[in-house]
This record gives sequence, C-alpha cells and structure tokens, in this order.
Amino acid sequence: MSTAVEGVLQTAPFDPRFPNTNQTRYCFQSYIDYYRCRKVKGEKYAPCEYFKKVYNSICPNAWIEKWDGQREAGTFPGNI
Repeated sequence: MSTAVEGVLQTAPFDPRFPNTNQTRYCFQSYIDYYRCRKVKGEKYAPCEYFKKVYNSICPNAWIEKWDGQREAGTFPGNI
C-alpha cells in the first residue's frame, strides 16, 4: 500500500507577451507580478498564487533564492 499522494504536474501556460523560446523575461516578470499583486491586493488574495506557480515552474531555483535575498536586502533591481 502506497501513502504517496498523486498530483497533476503542470508547467506555465503560453503567454503571448513572451512568444520566443527564451523564457527569461517571462520568469522575471512573473516573479515581479506575484509580489506586486501581493503588495496591492494583500497576502491572502488567492489569484496572486497564479504568478507564483508560473515563476516556480519556469525560473531556476538559484534565481529565485537570489531575488528573495535581494528583496530582503532592499537591492532587488525590479520595481515591485
């Protein structure tokens, strides 16, 4: 008997703003959109989680960790 929970794995959906195969901008913009959404709508606003799912799906973990550190230090290059 297995106790593992089966889940559906999904990747980020196509976004026509980023049609090229290089998804770097899509990754960065989704990260920024998530924190902007939380800033404007509040931390409990569920639709913001869409952006988090997208950036967690397509951004390398090292980038996310770096950006989190930069946000905490106040040196993040984006406008949130």
